[in-house]
Order: sequence, then C-alpha cells, then structure tokens
Amino acid sequence: MVLDPWWDAALVGVLGLMVGSFLNVVIYRLPRMMERQWAREHADYARSTAGDTAPPAELPDAAPFNLAVPRSRCQSCGHQLRWYENIPVLSYLALRGRCSSCKTSFSARYPAVELLTGALFFYCAQRWGLGPAGLAWCGFSALMVALAFIDWDTTLLPDDLTLPLLWAGLLASVFQWTTIPLADAVLGAAAGYLSLWLVYWGFKLATGKEGMGYGDFKLFAAMGAWFGWQALVPLILMASVVGAVVGIAMKMASSLREGGYVPFGPFLVGAGLIGMVFGPAQVLNLLLGTLGL
Repeated sequence: MVLDPWWDAALVGVLGLMVGSFLNVVIYRLPRMMERQWAREHADYARSTAGDTAPPAELPDAAPFNLAVPRSRCQSCGHQLRWYENIPVLSYLALRGRCSSCKTSFSARYPAVELLTGALFFYCAQRWGLGPAGLAWCGFSALMVALAFIDWDTTLLPDDLTLPLLWAGLLASVFQWTTIPLADAVLGAAAGYLSLWLVYWGFKLATGKEGMGYGDFKLFAAMGAWFGWQALVPLILMASVVGAVVGIAMKMASSLREGGYVPFGPFLVGAGLIGMVFGPAQVLNLLLGTLGL
C-alpha cells in the first residue's frame, strides 16, 4: 500500500510524457496558426479599404493547418511519422534522433519537452494526489511549459494560453484547489498585470522603446492568480535576476538574436515553476542564498 501513491504518480508522469508530445505540436504550430490568421485579416482589411467587392483570393497557405491537421511529419523531407514513430521519448531513442526516411536529425528539444512535462506531472501527482488539485497543477505546468518555449522561439505569448491560465487560477481558488484565498488571487491577477504594465510604460516613456510585450503582463497576472499577490515580488525578482544573468552570458557569447533582446516570458515561467515546487516564500530565500546575500 505504501507504493500506491508512487505508482499513481508514475502513471500520471506517463500521461505527462504524452501531453509533452502534444505540447511540442502546440509550440510549433500555434504561432504559425496565429501568423496565418493575421495574414487573412490583413488581406481582408486591404480589400475592404480598397473597396474591392470581389471574393477574397485564396492565400498561398490556405491548406488546413491546425493542432490536428496535418499529421506530424519530417520538416526536411515531408515523411509522415507513423504511430510508432510518435511514442514519447522512446521513438526518439529508437530512431537515434533521426528521420527514418532521410536521416535528418530531429531536435533534442522534442524529448526534452516530453521529459520535462512528465517530470512536472509526476511531481504534481506525488504532491497533490490524483484529485482536482493535482490535475489543476498539472494543467498549470503544461501551459507554462508551452508558453516558455513559444516565447523563446517567437517572442509571442498567445492569449489562447495566457488567458485560460489566468481564469484557471481564479477558478482553482474558488474551488479551493489551491490554498490561495479568492481575494488574494484576484488582487494577485490585478497587481501582476498592472505592475508590468507600469514598468512597460515607464520604460517606453524614458527610452522610446518597448521593453516587453502585453503577453508578459497577462502571464504575470496569471501567476498572481495562482500564487496570490504576496508571491509577486519574489517571483519577479527571481525572473529578473536569472533573465539578466542569461542575457549577459548570451551577449558575452555573441549569441543574442537580431535586436539584442531576450524574451522575458521563459524566466517568468521558470520562476513560476520554481515557486510551484518550493513555494513562493522560498523563492526569494533561494535567490538570496544563490547570490550569497
């Protein structure tokens, strides 16, 4: 009987591997779906302003493209992956990280995302069990992982992910799936959004440049809903210090992307996941201990 919780957590961890495989699809496709939507809206707007009453022409990329269609395939040769080539982690190892058709290497990030999600699901199930609280934190983890990698790749934090994360945090408080009182969750969401909004406008007025995007405000608001307003200062300090260290290291290594920017979302996500594991109150202590303060 002692092992039962561990077996339950292990099963949830396996589920996490499968969710991680789906997150790889979300990370790759959702930004491209957004770009296609923007292109369609731009074309419709251009037609309307020009007074064009003709039916809209088909865009070059009008073929169905969403989270389900088309099926996963090699980006190099177009080989459609069979079901046994899509088994999380195991298929990557069996194929030695290469396409079975053209032998082009697949990114090691695919199994890394699967393993990370599986580990987070295992932790959530082991800590909170298989009830609503455990499932809620599994959902929190999955959305955070997807947001981190999408923002790192594209500097986008899609509303399709940040807003459900925010509302889920408030609902988790309402149903007591978290220990955060509803008032603290609501104040956390408002303070999280407004704090970065003020930083954004202060930086823009001072420099004429945009230091971050509105997606960062929404992500921090969601974190406030999940952790409460009391956790916001430790979380933002952790994210800022780690982000600054990584940014300086990338600059010294001449690996900054064009424009010299580093997206802030992944560091917010990292602080949030650390807060989930250690507790927000311990995040600041961990940060100060790391800095020797």
